[in-house]
Amino acid sequence: MRIRFWCFLLLIVSLLGTAKRVGAQAPAPTLRDSVRTQALTSDTRQLRQLDSLRRQNTERLAQLQQELLTLKGAGQNRTRERELVQELRTLQWVDSLRHVRARQRIDSLKQYARGYPVVPHHDTLFYVYTKLGPFSPQERANLIAEKVRRLESDVFFRPDSLRLYPSEQTIDLMYGALVIQSISDNDALWLDTSRDSLAVRFRTRIVQAIAVYKEEHSFYNILKEIGLALLVLVVFYFIIRLVNQFFRWVRLRLIDREETWFRGIKLGAYELFTPRRELDAALLLVNVLRWVVIFLMIYLVLPVLFSIFPGTQNVADTLLGYVLTPLRKMLLALWNYLPNLITIVVVVTVFRYILKGVYFLKEEIRQGRLTIQGFYPDWANPTYQIVRVLIFAFLLVVIFPYLPGSDSPIFKGVSVFLGFLFTFGSAGSLSNIVAGLVLTYMRAYKLGDRVKIGDVTGDIIEKNLLVTRIRTIKNEEITIPNSSIMSSYTTNYSSAAPTLGLIVHTTVTMGYDVPWQQVHELLITAALQAEGILPEPKPFVLQTSLDDYYVSYQLNAYTREASKQALIYSSLHQHVQDVCHAAGIEMMSPHFRAVRDASAPQMPPEYVPKDFEPPKFRVEGLGDKD
Repeated sequence: MRIRFWCFLLLIVSLLGTAKRVGAQAPAPTLRDSVRTQALTSDTRQLRQLDSLRRQNTERLAQLQQELLTLKGAGQNRTRERELVQELRTLQWVDSLRHVRARQRIDSLKQYARGYPVVPHHDTLFYVYTKLGPFSPQERANLIAEKVRRLESDVFFRPDSLRLYPSEQTIDLMYGALVIQSISDNDALWLDTSRDSLAVRFRTRIVQAIAVYKEEHSFYNILKEIGLALLVLVVFYFIIRLVNQFFRWVRLRLIDREETWFRGIKLGAYELFTPRRELDAALLLVNVLRWVVIFLMIYLVLPVLFSIFPGTQNVADTLLGYVLTPLRKMLLALWNYLPNLITIVVVVTVFRYILKGVYFLKEEIRQGRLTIQGFYPDWANPTYQIVRVLIFAFLLVVIFPYLPGSDSPIFKGVSVFLGFLFTFGSAGSLSNIVAGLVLTYMRAYKLGDRVKIGDVTGDIIEKNLLVTRIRTIKNEEITIPNSSIMSSYTTNYSSAAPTLGLIVHTTVTMGYDVPWQQVHELLITAALQAEGILPEPKPFVLQTSLDDYYVSYQLNAYTREASKQALIYSSLHQHVQDVCHAAGIEMMSPHFRAVRDASAPQMPPEYVPKDFEPPKFRVEGLGDKD
């Protein structure tokens, strides 16, 4: 009695502790594996202790019932009989408490433990969750599957010989002397059923699985499967014939329609594909498509053939999996990526309309319909390009997190590597781009201007962010990097010509014997007669130097046609010669070796005295005497 009392007390304390744990909050999914393992081990240990207590109570209940029957038969010792009845009721109550306790432990185990399937061949018969004796759930599942396969290979198997044998602790499912499976109370508690009903359920499933296996591997089924396989092969043969006939008809159709359907492909004046080459390419494509269809049919027929025979169904599933698994993954990935794709489409659409708005403003400014103080129309295009690059950069920053694989280290590494190559591989290009932007906003020149850059003089025919192209008066096209232009000087002949006028100038030298007033008048007259020279502002002459034998006169005249400087200079020189010759002036720069006693003074006539007579040039011989 004392032993039973202490067992009863121990069970009550254990039950209270379990109720406290079950009433607490379930473990969070973020618990570490070690915590889960400890909890699983603890629950399993306590479940084993409860099972040991159940066996002790079962033995004691059997003893009490036997002793009670003996006392009732003797009809004596009523006091002892009442004690036995009381102890029997106590043990029954303790057993019910133990059952509740075991149920709570199993509910706790369900949070951590998993079942192991019993799979003799393809289909799962049931799952094993609990340990029995020295065997773990996985070992039990493997042993049961192996024994079921032994029964399936038994030619003389009879379902009636598969019987259930109950014992105190388990119900054994046996075939002859072979124990197929033992069902314990813990197995029944795990599946919320009784031990007897669970044993019947397991036996029924095993019998059904063996019957299905026997039927699939019967001689009649084998003949039927062979017939189906032959039928599939015959159908496949005729399908291949139809495919070949169809593609043969396509080939003949292409050849017959060669002159109608194939006329060659030209890129400008270059004939990329002649009609014959185009036909050959089409025939090659048809042949490739034919083989693709044939291989596809073979790949589809093989799983059908393998699925006919039970032993090769795994091969059929594997072959189909090679195609269906990637397709399923692709479709699933596309479906999961759909929200990000919608976000990218929305963002790109918004930025597209923003870019359209910026383009509209650019066109309005470029065409002069919109005027912004301090912002010139020729700045519109380069500014638009800069703003567009910034908009695209911002767009890339916004949609980058939504791109597939953007979080992968490989994607990030490739991005950094490409940025490194772009930065260090385009240093010269970047300097030209920066110089091109500076030149644009400096407004040093524009298209069509006559400029002189370094030693090159010509008209601007193209300017971009990298280079500037100039066409000289000899139709030579010269390309100059923008960085070189920034490091040298630039002369623009056209920028002030429309408003102030460009001054063309040439230098003429005359002797001191020609009056400077006459020279000025003649040069101005020649300038006004020249082609492209403006009458207003009036041409003017500057005396730039007084040399030993002549005076330098610089003729300056205004023109608005900077791009015709060569013609203007030529016309100006022609008219200078004409007016000088008409005035009787020799266009020479005299050089004198003066012998002063016989030469006239070199000055304008009005400054020479009227009675001045140049001295005679006298030559005397050595032998002459006065």
